[in-house]
Amino acid sequence: MVKRRQIGKLLIANRGEIALRIIRSAKTLGIRTVAVFSEADAKSLHVAAADEAICIGPPEASKSYLNSEVIIAAARTTGADAIHPGYGFLSERPEFARAVAEAGLVFVGPPAEVMAALGDKLAGRRIAREAGVPMVPGAESASPADIRAFAAREGYPILIKASAGGGGRGMRIVGNDSELEVALEAGSREAKAAFGDGRVFVEKYLARPRHVEVQILGDAHGNLIALGERDCSIQRRYQKIIEESPAPGLSDSTRARMLDAALALGRAVGYLSAGTVEFLVDGDKFYFLEVNTRLQVEHPVTELRFGCDLVAEQLRIASGERVSEVGAPVGAAIECRINAEDAANNFRPAAGTVLHLATPAGPGVRFDSHLEAGLEVGSHYDSLLGKLITFGASREQARRRMVVALGEFALLGVMNTAGFLRDIVASEPFARADLSTHFLEEFFPRWHPAQSDGIEAAMVAAAMVASGAFGTRNGRPAAPAAAAGPATTARRSPWDELSGFELWRPR
Repeated sequence: MVKRRQIGKLLIANRGEIALRIIRSAKTLGIRTVAVFSEADAKSLHVAAADEAICIGPPEASKSYLNSEVIIAAARTTGADAIHPGYGFLSERPEFARAVAEAGLVFVGPPAEVMAALGDKLAGRRIAREAGVPMVPGAESASPADIRAFAAREGYPILIKASAGGGGRGMRIVGNDSELEVALEAGSREAKAAFGDGRVFVEKYLARPRHVEVQILGDAHGNLIALGERDCSIQRRYQKIIEESPAPGLSDSTRARMLDAALALGRAVGYLSAGTVEFLVDGDKFYFLEVNTRLQVEHPVTELRFGCDLVAEQLRIASGERVSEVGAPVGAAIECRINAEDAANNFRPAAGTVLHLATPAGPGVRFDSHLEAGLEVGSHYDSLLGKLITFGASREQARRRMVVALGEFALLGVMNTAGFLRDIVASEPFARADLSTHFLEEFFPRWHPAQSDGIEAAMVAAAMVASGAFGTRNGRPAAPAAAAGPATTARRSPWDELSGFELWRPR
């Protein structure tokens, strides 16, 4: 018999956009919320939105959001009876899930042993293989001799991957025998530095695959469901930047087989809570990639198609309830991740103060973010500023809405990638869904913002707002006052004041 434990107070072990997202869902279930924050996030929206908030340390993540002991102590201090890890930080660390449970608290996610089994890519491959899930040909031995034998059978190129983590860390493409030992050493060294585990393995390198994932939800009553698939092929440095559901161009038979494979793997480990089974797709074939044992950044596209709340489902499952019945999916949804980066300058991380923010609206438009005027965007954490999601009856309608929405988005004070994303979504390759994990290097190898009068005017306006030349009218910058004649000749060029500022407007 499943033990039910109603969550009364939830501590969110995260920050920014995802913390705010979890707080909102918890409130709809009548659950009180506790926000944790570092000294750098004292004025963040998630702190103000929660019922209670507690500081957990200095800005360094290792001393705050990655400090499991401090977070569990904060839960005890505030009387929270459950912890939601969000994504990133401690969300996929089985030792944290285990510590939460040992403290007598509810961990909103899969059990530590499931997380440990699936978090190790070698162990995950074995589980998937035993469950009958298609696998990319690979070799789990890191011996150069064994890898050369594998390459002789399958042919170069091959891909070196870290066993203990992802995000491209430890990953190396090897084109021939002469590159192998240097690549193995470099990949293992990078994996050790990133994950504390230098184990690597190899797979056959697929030249132009798509990255498609399946959302699963499981409860303690033995129920497991799959909520469609998402295409996450458009990536930069192995990090997703645009996701959509359904995956365009996927045949009904391939989709059905992929959903069945995800469920088979989930049942093999008794999966609990929300998780994502990821695949590489090559034509009508697909291969197991990994399992993410947490809520994904791109979960909103699934929510819009299925009319569900995945965070609320996680909380209900953690309380011992059954997964909700979900109807058939409708329409199409696209998500763009807007990051604090200088897209025109090799995507250098950006920081600054949000001086002005205009967010898009209209039918089928959703913006998940913690941004507000006055927010200090620093360099301590992930560069994600917000997620813009559009929904439509068809992919083309969702795409067109995204083009318009990205054009309406205006952020003054922090360099960001909205203009870059708009150019991608408006492009012909994206419109025809010519997707692969090499999309950007094929179609956007170099990118620079259009140098037009509109962009120049917007950037001049940015400088004037920064210098206090604008007032406000209805929450938007008002027209500047007329400048006194001779004084204007001594004024510095607005371009001299643009460091750290960018404003994207429709092209």
